[in-house]
Amino acid sequence: MEISQTAAVVTGGASGLGAATARRLARLGAKVAVFDLNEETGKRLAEEIGGRFLRVDVTDEGSVEAGLAAAEEAHGVARILVNCAGIVSGAKTVGKEYAPFPLDLFRRTVEVNLVGTFNVLSRFAARLAQAEPRGEERGVIVNTASVAAFEGQVGQAAYSASKGGIVGLTLPVARDLAEYGIRVMAIAPGIFMTPMMASLPEKVQQSLAAQVPFPKRLGDPDEYALLVQAIVENPMLNGEVIRLDGAIRMPPR
Repeated sequence: MEISQTAAVVTGGASGLGAATARRLARLGAKVAVFDLNEETGKRLAEEIGGRFLRVDVTDEGSVEAGLAAAEEAHGVARILVNCAGIVSGAKTVGKEYAPFPLDLFRRTVEVNLVGTFNVLSRFAARLAQAEPRGEERGVIVNTASVAAFEGQVGQAAYSASKGGIVGLTLPVARDLAEYGIRVMAIAPGIFMTPMMASLPEKVQQSLAAQVPFPKRLGDPDEYALLVQAIVENPMLNGEVIRLDGAIRMPPR
């Protein structure tokens, strides 16, 4: 898929992996719509890259439909979707004083990370399926999983379940959308320098970086964006989850 002059949507695009992806796609000539709930940061980024910010709640069907319609009105039919919107949660299955995992926290984590991803991709695909193909394909969807989908640590039951769901839907959704020439991929990042990571003490960051076999550092969000670029540009990449983690395999804690 040619990126230049192609309309793209990036959810969770105001910061972290999403912001890096929005910047890279824009540098390559894409017309980028940034979906996020953080209006201040999102508008600032959209202005920086010459894109369009739209306040979208990925868990809300009406919000997603309105966002996609506004993005299409501004840039034309979007052919690239990168789903980066997500939240992190931490709680043990049985906590202090034998308290069970807060079900509302589990439900919210799955709702945002998994249901939100599917909500956006299904509505995006329904619009794109009606567009004229470009050569042999119509477009590509890249979802964000995590190495926690495979090696969830202590306290990551909800987060790992949500990201494991993204791994699980990659192949069947790619098969569903094959008849429309829409590819579906997922990236499972390891430990990256995101705003959440930057908020941790320097000693903790160094400890996490030391666990990465090579390169022995935290990932740069633009390295995630670089893989998005490779996926978009390579039409044979479809129905697969790619780990982007410096060969790390997460320990129990």
